Amino acid sequence: MLEQIINSLNGFLPETALIVSMLVTIILDLIIRKKSVVVTAVGIAGLLVSMYFAYLQIGAKAILFSGMVVVDPFSVFFKMILGLSTIFVLLFTTVSKEIQDSTHKNEHVYLMIAMALGAFLMASSVNMLMMYLSLETVSLTSYVLAGYTKRVKRSSESAMKYIIYGAASSGIMIYAMSLLYGFTGTMNIYETSIFLSKVNLTGNPLIVISIIMILAGFGYKISSVPFHFWTPDVYEGAPIPVTAFLAVTSSAAGFSVLIRFITNSFLAGALVQNGNFVVIPGVNWKEIIIVLSVASMILGNFVAVWQTSVKRMLAYSSIAQGGYILLGLSVANQQGLAAMLIYLMAYLFMNLGAFYVLILIANKLDTDELIGMKGLGYKAPAVCVGMGIFMFALSGVPTTAGFVGKFYLFTALIESKLVWLAVVGLMNSVVSLFFYIKVLKYMFLMKPEDGSTQKLQFGAGAYVIMLLLAVPTMFFGIYFTPLVRIAEYSISMFGFR
Repeated sequence: MLEQIINSLNGFLPETALIVSMLVTIILDLIIRKKSVVVTAVGIAGLLVSMYFAYLQIGAKAILFSGMVVVDPFSVFFKMILGLSTIFVLLFTTVSKEIQDSTHKNEHVYLMIAMALGAFLMASSVNMLMMYLSLETVSLTSYVLAGYTKRVKRSSESAMKYIIYGAASSGIMIYAMSLLYGFTGTMNIYETSIFLSKVNLTGNPLIVISIIMILAGFGYKISSVPFHFWTPDVYEGAPIPVTAFLAVTSSAAGFSVLIRFITNSFLAGALVQNGNFVVIPGVNWKEIIIVLSVASMILGNFVAVWQTSVKRMLAYSSIAQGGYILLGLSVANQQGLAAMLIYLMAYLFMNLGAFYVLILIANKLDTDELIGMKGLGYKAPAVCVGMGIFMFALSGVPTTAGFVGKFYLFTALIESKLVWLAVVGLMNSVVSLFFYIKVLKYMFLMKPEDGSTQKLQFGAGAYVIMLLLAVPTMFFGIYFTPLVRIAEYSISMFGFR
């Protein structure tokens, strides 16, 4: 037992690095006793160390802690995505007026690292109990972060709503997992698959009911319809860096555990045959995913059209983006999963970029309303051009990373004879272009209400961070081979039997 634990710890180094950095930042916060960029810098250093250990695990395959978590290229991929997004969000907090003006000192740093730790565990979990515990680790810290600016009424309101919805969805999910455990006698998803492959599930409603109830937990994490009700209010009420963290890091973690649970629990025999999943007869999870995907795209895009708050608009946009990503899972083959990973890599840069520009604008205007951004293109042309890049990328305009992600998703659908679903996705992309362009319309085609064209000043650091997000968004839209290779490699070795 001791030898097994020691061997497991050797494969647990990325998570160990996060635990150590979290403890160090807590101690530093107690020593410094004031807001300090040093604590943030230490947190970023810890994340870089964790990502380095994850990088060393590329190509490795191991089961840790008696089958609770695994190390494989799929988990390594998500650890790199989650670590990078957390680093960017910590950089956002250094320039965010909401975070800097809050009554707290540096609590956001170790809360975000704790959330990243939970996200790492979500990406590696192969046991339903571990999936639940890691999801709760992410959720509990995100509740606190959502209400971080406690003096702002809407922030406290958003945290309360988040807790209520989170508690309900988590309770439903763990109950469904208990039903599945009672039926199969195991919490391990691979053993679950083996058991279900040996029994006749035709006409058995228990499995379908369990899938739907478990999707209540995972769907809440990825803001999928109909588990999305918390998203607009929480995104609007939380500080913008926290909103960005929930939209990218938390959602990516949700997709990682959803993909692993669905594709490994309900497959018969080997993981794939000729690139296609062998689904256990009687388990119609593909139809459920298609319904959730279409509903998320339609509701997210059409409701976003009517929003006047950019934060709220991006909230509904995130719901729709989750719907696009789910399209890859509905295909039920390796090509679809690879398309999902490609889109998630693009989503990291373009969505974080949009939220970062919103932080810069809100710092100067003290509002995220479209009406307050009239003529902003005259006052802050560089920042508004950056917003334009991210808006076009989110809508899927060619030469951006967002186009590449949607191209691979729609291609996977067409090659799997789901042309109608690709058409639905394409039509929703056209609708999304309307409200993304509306932001640029206010910025560039309207004059400032006060008639002033005085330039707004931003520091050099603000432009550097924006470029770190804008350049990859454009670069990977033109040269996307690295994204495709990384995604295909991560999926080619996906699964552990």
